[in-house]
Amino acid sequence: GFTQEWPLFSQKHQLSYSIPYLYARGGGTSVDGLGDVLLNYRYQAYFNDETLCAFAPRFTLVLPTGDERWGAGEDTLGYQVNLPFSTTLNDKWFVHANAGATFLPDAASSDGRDLWHYNLGASAIYAATRDVHLMLEWVGYWVETAQSGGLEHEFISQISPGVRKAFNFRNGSQLVAGVALPIGVTDSAPDYGVFLYLSFEHSFLRAD
Repeated sequence: GFTQEWPLFSQKHQLSYSIPYLYARGGGTSVDGLGDVLLNYRYQAYFNDETLCAFAPRFTLVLPTGDERWGAGEDTLGYQVNLPFSTTLNDKWFVHANAGATFLPDAASSDGRDLWHYNLGASAIYAATRDVHLMLEWVGYWVETAQSGGLEHEFISQISPGVRKAFNFRNGSQLVAGVALPIGVTDSAPDYGVFLYLSFEHSFLRAD
């Protein structure tokens, strides 16, 4: 996936887009192509410079850009909302939480029925050094899938220990690389896996 976020006149209002590319083989499925693109608006509703407490809800349009014939999209305009909250406990510990919902009307995977998905997440981050962070994240998803005779509700939960490293450059830009090992908590979740993360923040309009 590729995501880019830009300030809209200030950090209080931010626009971003997310472009997913899906590749999967096995279990009788074969997916290879562009997924549904997300257009996001994020509003910095609250931020405290001293405590670093922050609340920045995000509203999203899910565009029908993926090919539903290969399971890469839902062939419908969808809507999503996320409510993330962050704060610091001290100079070394930081915690985050997020709750969200996705609505997909007339979804292709449910034979034209409406789908609702819900997500919860929480994480704790320990700053071992200024540039190396140890992380522990939990995520849970309530998803609806089409089955013969109606919709089936499924709960997927994973816990992921991980680490990330920042590389700071003289021009003010920053590169962050991370790796995590997601472990399934519920029967419907994958038993284990590997998650790789790469982020680059450029020095756009950096102050002197």
